This record gives sequence, C-alpha cells and structure tokens, in this order.
Amino acid sequence: MKIVIATVSAALCFAAAPLHAQEVAPAETAAPAEPAAASAPAAEAAVPEPVAETPVARALPASTQVSITSDGEITSKKVEVGDKFQFTVVNDVQEAGEVAIPRGSKVEATVTWKTGKAVGGKSGKFELSFDKINVRGADYKMRGTHRQEGKGNTVAAVFATWLVSGRSAVMLPGQMVTVFTDQPIPY
Repeated sequence: MKIVIATVSAALCFAAAPLHAQEVAPAETAAPAEPAAASAPAAEAAVPEPVAETPVARALPASTQVSITSDGEITSKKVEVGDKFQFTVVNDVQEAGEVAIPRGSKVEATVTWKTGKAVGGKSGKFELSFDKINVRGADYKMRGTHRQEGKGNTVAAVFATWLVSGRSAVMLPGQMVTVFTDQPIPY
C-alpha cells in the first residue's frame, strides 16, 4: 500500500507539474501584452496635441517718422556738448490700426555741437542728435538731428560789428521736431 500511495503521490506531482506549467504559460502570454499596452501610448502620441496660439509679433518698421517736443527750454547759453535732454512723443504712432508708440513716450537727445553768440551779429547755435526712445519700458535706437539757431543781428552788425552780437539759440517746449526710428519696434 505504501507503493500505491507513493505511485499516486508521484502521479499527482507529475499531474500538478503540468498544471503549474499551464498556470505559468498564461503569465508568459501576458508579458507580450505589455508591449501592446506600451504601444498604445505611442499610438496616442501620434495624435498631435493642441498647440497654444502664440501672438503674431508685429513691428513698426525702421525709418518711421515720429513727432516730438522738448520737455524743457534748451538754450545755447547753458548747454555743453554731451549734455542730454528729454523729449516727449506728441501723438500716438499707429501701425495697422494699433498704437505702436504711445503718446508721451520719452526720447533722449544729446548735444553734439554748440557755438555761442559772437560779436559781429553772429547768433548762438547748437545741434542735437536723437539717440533712443523708450517704448513700454524698452529702449530702441532713434536717428535724426536738429540744429537750433538764434537770430542774427546783421543790420546792426553792418554799422558796429564790435558792439553788436547775435542772439542765443533757444528751443522751447511745444516746438515740434521730427525724428525717425532706427530699428523695428515690436508692438
């Protein structure tokens, strides 16, 4: 009887072994399913995601005309070469119906040349070079020059050249000057 039990036990062990192998086989077949699952995100990745719209960058072109005026009086009596002065944009500069440079934007100018009034009826003169404009917190290059001359006194100078001198050059707030942008200005 011990032999029968041992034979039955062995038979059960051998019978269980194939069952165990069958149980393992489905796990092995499940492993190939993982690459199929992994390929599913790849298929999803092939579908393009919606892209957030970026605003189209527009820019005011270089060489655009801008009207400005001085923030204060500038006179050849008091200026020196290298002095800097502030100007203000008089009107909105528009491009395609939108304001590219708002009124009130600041422009910086530098005195590049100066003469004082002189004997013989010669007037004082100075010249400004416009360097940059500040638009919405960013500086952009400008170009343009302006020469301001005082009025000479030529009639009196004909009679007494050593006694008469011309007048100083004076630029007052409200006097309009035209300058140009030197680079595109985004808006």
